Amino acid sequence: MTERPILLPDAKADVADAYLWYEEQVLGLGMDFLRCVEAALLAIQRAPLCYPIIHENYRRTLVRRFPLAIFFEFIPEQNRCVIYAVFHCSQDPEKWRGRLPT
Repeated sequence: MTERPILLPDAKADVADAYLWYEEQVLGLGMDFLRCVEAALLAIQRAPLCYPIIHENYRRTLVRRFPLAIFFEFIPEQNRCVIYAVFHCSQDPEKWRGRLPT
């Protein structure tokens, strides 16, 4: 098990924006979304290497019940994961790649 995943500020903003959008659609749906994101983060924390590498050494998992993906990097030397983006699956993949360190 790794340390708790670190959400970078842009990823936190992604989650907050999605929460507000879902909460505006149906009262309580935003909280359901947050629970599903939390479950995905715990799964990443338990077994980060089980998720596929999708670009260089960056991995992705999907958020259950919602069309969003979490993009992260596992850093073995630090035994932790860094979350770069929580993106809606219909967005241009170049957008989240732009957040990756160079």
